[in-house]
Amino acid sequence: MKKINLTGAVAFVLVLLSMPLGHAAMILMEHFFKDTALNLAAFLLGLAGLVFAIIGSKSVKDTTATLLGFFGGLFVWTGWIEFGYIFFAHKLSVAPLIENGEVATKPEYLLMMSSVGFWVVIMLFYIFRISSRCILFTWIQRITNVPPEILGKSAIKNKAFTTFMETIMLLWSCYLVLMFAYDKDILGDRHPITITIAIGCLLWSIWLFKNLIRIRTMGTAIRYALPTVIIFWTFVEVLGRIDIMEEIWVDPLRYKVEIGIMIISFIVILGGVIFTKKRSNDYL
Repeated sequence: MKKINLTGAVAFVLVLLSMPLGHAAMILMEHFFKDTALNLAAFLLGLAGLVFAIIGSKSVKDTTATLLGFFGGLFVWTGWIEFGYIFFAHKLSVAPLIENGEVATKPEYLLMMSSVGFWVVIMLFYIFRISSRCILFTWIQRITNVPPEILGKSAIKNKAFTTFMETIMLLWSCYLVLMFAYDKDILGDRHPITITIAIGCLLWSIWLFKNLIRIRTMGTAIRYALPTVIIFWTFVEVLGRIDIMEEIWVDPLRYKVEIGIMIISFIVILGGVIFTKKRSNDYL
């Protein structure tokens, strides 16, 4: 009987659980740490992420390097990038976006929109300088007639830093898409184009998931699960924004049981991935 392949599905759930848990962790850090203590905690979190990525870059084991790069990217994004924007938003007294008497967009995310120029420059480097396995990048390279011989080789051999950069660039890209779409001077959160973007992300993630479940190696599956999940999460974020669903991860102290279940599930799945790989010695 043909063995059922669950590798891609497991990778998808593992990465998916990291999204709400990452949001909840930020809320809890802001709740329990204040001022200098919060800044120090955020700095140490980002530093830990950098250390993870560096350690992962020295590993020849695919799953190990990928996991360390993934967690490294998450920690650097949360500790140094998101909390960095929080720090400067407070320092510069940036006001949040208020709608109907409630905070619709926090000041740090409004400030993040100013990074779009840096994002464009980095994306241009990836598109016109690096030979990539990314379907989107290769499609752009093809329609813009970029000669393959002028492209440098992809850093895919360094699985940790490939995953590290993939995590950060995907999160950054999707945040920018949402922030510009939510801006009423551009579209607005209930604008037909914003809803179309959300539905497009859902359909795109479904297509990616169909490819993901065919992958049989965990390291590759986790790297492919990153765009699958983060693009899908863009759809989830829009649903929360227009009040179709409640984002329990933005109020973890109120939804302790639900967040607790997510944490336990995440630990069990992560432990299962590590334990299974150790038993089978299937790291490469």
